[in-house]
Amino acid sequence: MIKKSDLEKYSSAATLSDMEIFIFPELLYSLVLANIMSPVIWTWQEDPWFQDIDSMPPYKKILRLKQFIMDNFDFNLDLETWGLTTKEQELSRFSPFMDEKIISRSNALFGYEGDKYYFDVDIRKHFGIDKYNSNIIPYWKTETVEAMEAFKYKNTYEKGAGECVSIATLYAAALFIICKIPLEDIFLMATPLHSQNFIDLKDGILTNNRRLVTKNMWFNGTKLTVKAQRAMRNEQITIVSHISGYIHTIYPEATINTGAYTRFEQKLKKFLSTDVNFEILCNFLRQETQFQKCFQIKHMHNGKERFIEAEKAYEYENTSTSRLNEHTMDKLLLEIDSYDFYSEPLKDRIFLDKFNEFFKNYKIDFRDKKNIDKLIKELECPHIRKSDIFDALFEFCHLEPRLPSKDREFIESEPVFLTTDMDRNEIISTLESLREKNTTVDLAFYAYRDFSKTDWKPFLKAALERNPVSIEGCKNLSEVEVIEIIKKMPDESIYDGSRVAQPDEVWNFHRGDGLEKAMCILNILNNRNSYKNIKISLEENTVNLIIDNSLITFSSEKNLTGTIMLDNDFN
Repeated sequence: MIKKSDLEKYSSAATLSDMEIFIFPELLYSLVLANIMSPVIWTWQEDPWFQDIDSMPPYKKILRLKQFIMDNFDFNLDLETWGLTTKEQELSRFSPFMDEKIISRSNALFGYEGDKYYFDVDIRKHFGIDKYNSNIIPYWKTETVEAMEAFKYKNTYEKGAGECVSIATLYAAALFIICKIPLEDIFLMATPLHSQNFIDLKDGILTNNRRLVTKNMWFNGTKLTVKAQRAMRNEQITIVSHISGYIHTIYPEATINTGAYTRFEQKLKKFLSTDVNFEILCNFLRQETQFQKCFQIKHMHNGKERFIEAEKAYEYENTSTSRLNEHTMDKLLLEIDSYDFYSEPLKDRIFLDKFNEFFKNYKIDFRDKKNIDKLIKELECPHIRKSDIFDALFEFCHLEPRLPSKDREFIESEPVFLTTDMDRNEIISTLESLREKNTTVDLAFYAYRDFSKTDWKPFLKAALERNPVSIEGCKNLSEVEVIEIIKKMPDESIYDGSRVAQPDEVWNFHRGDGLEKAMCILNILNNRNSYKNIKISLEENTVNLIIDNSLITFSSEKNLTGTIMLDNDFN
């Protein structure tokens, strides 16, 4: 039996909105565990794409997984997928757990606009929220792997989909199951506007929505990488979640293992910093285009010197596989039309190519003032202050992530030991044995939606309070029309066994088991407040929906028995 004080948290495991995860950080890893328990990712092992994956080195395994996710899932940020709510309603829900001012400062949906970058882009317009009244916000629910796959049933989608938290938790589970990456080496990071993972493998790997970012890629200066950096450069990391626990920037207690968090902090900071060399300088100029006008490139061709503006050479990268760096610069320059070169050096421009030799003679350490002075001297340019170039170069090469402070009371939680050689049944059995000792594990079974292993009340609370899409979709339909449309949906649940879909999953994916259909109708009619007596009676393979004195019967394969009444006390 769920304690009354915990009912909001446990009901949130069924809807998993970004806001709910922010308030109840245990939920982030609960979804990872739910996805690990799910049969879906385990079936991927039989896909021909993963044939012989066990013989591959770890990074190649991860690349295989990345391409599979790219091929099978889209990134989805449709604000209306899971409906809308209001700031007032959500603040009322969460006021017992967190102060409104703290929520507003820390969460994207309640006034948070990050640093200057987010003020510049106008955060409400950036995410399309500006078309609604200022108090209206999207639920932005995080999908289970089943719900992600089920997007293929929506008319506007050709394959699965999910928002950033969904993709991050999917990646974490799949890295463990498919790539055999230990959970101890996977860290989830949530910011007010984004979610991504850090994998402690060699120099480190970041998952960023569907893509991967290695340390070399982080410093390549491309537009795609700049987008991948936005959250880390502009936001506070709110939550770090791990198999050992979590740390939250707001809460004074943390459950993550201190040794694991220190390792993560050190590895992430190392990932986000690099020494400057010729390739890094070229990558920096690729990103910071305003400084390209300070540079020119000298090239020997047919025994003669010729010269070209740096910005013109960078333009040619767009149509070439070669790049401006030590290894392919000559090849790129040979692809450029001779008419674009000059026979004499360009006035008041620094020779970019001279830095190839410079960095072979001098290793620049940003902590060493003498090293810095040598580099600054070489960056003399009349077009722009050399200190501006240097400051921007330092920022390019070094990012200090804003992590939750270690000034916390670390509370040891019951450890969860899952190994990559366990099969699915062993994992579920292990997690079941830990439910009474570990809240995150217990919540995982609620995120997993198994009615045979959970109290139904949290699920029902979520179903009747936070499923607005089905209500909105039927607002102009009569009771008879609502029932007829839902009854005609395919009798097919997106969840296996005794696991149950929420009403809006039934409506969005246009399918459901008889029990799920009955609950979808229950949610819609309950919202109309036109009936005093509605209940659902489950009798093995039959579900009876009783509305006043009317009886509607559905078939069900959930093999559940019991009664669902509208007089449940959810408050």
